[in-house]
Amino acid sequence: MFFLYLNRDIKMSQSSKEKDPAWRYGERVNEKNTTVVCKFCNKITTGRIYRFKYHLIGGDRNVTSCPKCPPEVREEIKNFVEKKKEQKNQMVHQPMVTNLDDDDIEELSLPTKRGRDGSSHGSSTKGLIDCYFSKKPGAKGGGKDVQKIAKDILRDRAVRAFARWVYDAGLPFNCVNYDTFGDFIEVVGQYGPGMKPPTYHEIRGPYLNKEVEETNKIVEEHKVVWNKYGCSIMMDKWTARTGKMIINVLVNSPRGSLFLESIDASDSSTDHIKMFTLFQNTIEKIGPSKVVQVVTDNASENKKAGSMIEEAYKKVYWTPCAAHCINLMFRDIFKEKLFSTVFGQGVRLHSYISQRPLLLNMMRRFTMQNNLVKPGKTRFATAFLSLHSIHCQKDNLRKMVTSEEWSKSKIAKESAGKEVAHIILSYSFWNNVLHALKIGGPLVNVLRLVDGEQKPPMGYLYEAMDRAKEAIQASVSDEQKYAKVFQIIDAR
Repeated sequence: MFFLYLNRDIKMSQSSKEKDPAWRYGERVNEKNTTVVCKFCNKITTGRIYRFKYHLIGGDRNVTSCPKCPPEVREEIKNFVEKKKEQKNQMVHQPMVTNLDDDDIEELSLPTKRGRDGSSHGSSTKGLIDCYFSKKPGAKGGGKDVQKIAKDILRDRAVRAFARWVYDAGLPFNCVNYDTFGDFIEVVGQYGPGMKPPTYHEIRGPYLNKEVEETNKIVEEHKVVWNKYGCSIMMDKWTARTGKMIINVLVNSPRGSLFLESIDASDSSTDHIKMFTLFQNTIEKIGPSKVVQVVTDNASENKKAGSMIEEAYKKVYWTPCAAHCINLMFRDIFKEKLFSTVFGQGVRLHSYISQRPLLLNMMRRFTMQNNLVKPGKTRFATAFLSLHSIHCQKDNLRKMVTSEEWSKSKIAKESAGKEVAHIILSYSFWNNVLHALKIGGPLVNVLRLVDGEQKPPMGYLYEAMDRAKEAIQASVSDEQKYAKVFQIIDAR
């Protein structure tokens, strides 16, 4: 179909001559039928048979009318042209175009009207593909819908191929959330079809070296900021599931945080002497004049090593981690009898339900598929959030243990089941849960504040702690119930 459109020099077949009545009143001058001579007035018309028909019909300012054309011939050609137009309007809604003759090709390639300055009005030419792709944006049934369908099909094929590669390679699904993945898709699309995939040796060799060079450039950019504004050394110690102890060293500045190195401390104990040596080596590597502070958690060996650093470097300070400080506040609060009791009851309640699949399904039906444990930033924050989740399901849990389904089950006859039911129906348990939430809620909000990554919290940390204490004081009327908690907060 498109071949006929592009090849405008195709010769008219004998069958198309017989179908078009205009050839009875004109003769072609050359073999390509580009000019036609009129049998009535001997006028030579350029532009093939389509223009010649308007020569016979008349009324077109771009084509000279025939003065000697009989009225019946003019009416015959006019009816034929109108019938052709109706057929071409139907072509837009048809998937295929058949029996395309020379007359259709000429009409589709006819130039539009031009103004006095020679500029065209509207589209310059009208081709066969215009029947399927509308040039007006938003036109119904036009090319925009067809292009969207084609784009959706191509994207589906690409995503399916990529997903199959992810499954074969065993990659985590969240790999698509990295910004570098979007950059990869963008440059592949810019390359276009025919791109060969990278080889194993390209990835492990030259391109790895290029990435190392790029990373070194980023480090140099950070060093410029360190020289100008100074920096903070941050050390995070954690233990992997395999038991290996890793200390990550990061450097923070107005430029951002930069991972410097990772140290394996599994083979040796991390006492305050070794932590001081680690602090000192990192400070000397960066430069003592560039380091403002060293930030670590509140472990005892870090406290002692921090004091030694402040003595060795007069302009370097040791700063405890704010998130770890609040976490230790939670730990000390949990040691208090009231909070340890209510937390122990909550743990027994959840453990009993979660270890029995039938009871767990029953609980989910009563709680509208909600779980009782809500993870938090730290272990102690998770405990308070879980108590909050249990408190939200107070009515549903009470309905469960008083339901006929519970009473007819063997769980209701077990001693542990009776204890759980007693906890859920106990007014003192829910009062203690509510009191724990009033104390822990404001502290959890501060923990979220200092453990976030949106903006540095140091500038408003003290104000946040003061507001947390005010919120606790306002929610608990009895001063004796929060006096010990305030002592723990002030001690940290």
